Amino acid sequence: MKNIAIYVPVNGVIEAITPAYRLFKTANDFLAMQGQPPAFQVFYVGLHTQVAANDGEYQINIHYTLQQAPKIDLLILPAIYGDIDIALQNNQKAYPWINDLFRGGTEIASLCIGAFILGESGLANGRACSTHWAFYDTFRERYPESEVVEGDIITENGRIYSSGGANSLWNLLLYLLEKYEGRDLAIQAAKFFAIDLDRKSQSPFTIFTGQKRHNDEDILMIQQYIENNYALKTTIDELAGMTSTSRRSLERRFKNATNNTVVAYLQRVRIEAAKRSLELSRKNVNEVMYEVGYSDVKAFRDVFKKVTGLTPIEYRSKYASRN
Repeated sequence: MKNIAIYVPVNGVIEAITPAYRLFKTANDFLAMQGQPPAFQVFYVGLHTQVAANDGEYQINIHYTLQQAPKIDLLILPAIYGDIDIALQNNQKAYPWINDLFRGGTEIASLCIGAFILGESGLANGRACSTHWAFYDTFRERYPESEVVEGDIITENGRIYSSGGANSLWNLLLYLLEKYEGRDLAIQAAKFFAIDLDRKSQSPFTIFTGQKRHNDEDILMIQQYIENNYALKTTIDELAGMTSTSRRSLERRFKNATNNTVVAYLQRVRIEAAKRSLELSRKNVNEVMYEVGYSDVKAFRDVFKKVTGLTPIEYRSKYASRN
């Protein structure tokens, strides 16, 4: 039997705390219905015997404080709530304990922005991690020795796992259930909780807002120009001319400031515009393609699928307004 502990963080998110408990408990129920013994002992651990979540809206009773906890095979780190700096400060006493568990052989799984707890524990250093798409830049800035894997719902790195944002956490939990007890039980649980078991990407939910948290005014100006004129056939040389710099210098500065190449940034802006059009308008795919600056159907389709994980038709089918 595997001991699965859910660390209940101070300033935690109830929607990220309870799913793991419910999933593995339900898996035990399914096994019992099949005449099999339970596979999991599931419990909450925390800094205190009772921990508030969602800014005090909920109170969670803790089974074990950190010092009382039995052997842990898998530790789950749910998302934190509210101001990240405050939340991380309030959980600092847990970080050495988490690190000690990992060194002792425990597997660690972070859910959504629970990845920041991984980061504070030092376990993200030198590893690839997933987190909520809205916090990619913040995570990179805070933990520069970690690699943020954009789009992926699940990242596995040795004995450390991380999930993408919000409901993506269910996919990681189902992945772990399948790893421990097989696909049949994972499918049964996925059907019970109405989860798409094989969903791989959170890209369709990524709202591209542009990386502008830097102080290079020339690059900010170029970003604004691209966002206002994405349908035009502007060359990188022309963009460089706007800042009276060389193409090579512009490309280097743009990459340093935004973590994107100029071409990749333009593609992302165009695809975001295409997504909005597919969601809200009745234009066909070719009309949308021309509207955002593409003239080659295959090129548009390939870039769109690379960014979102879906073809334009698949994206419209899933996300178009029904009004």
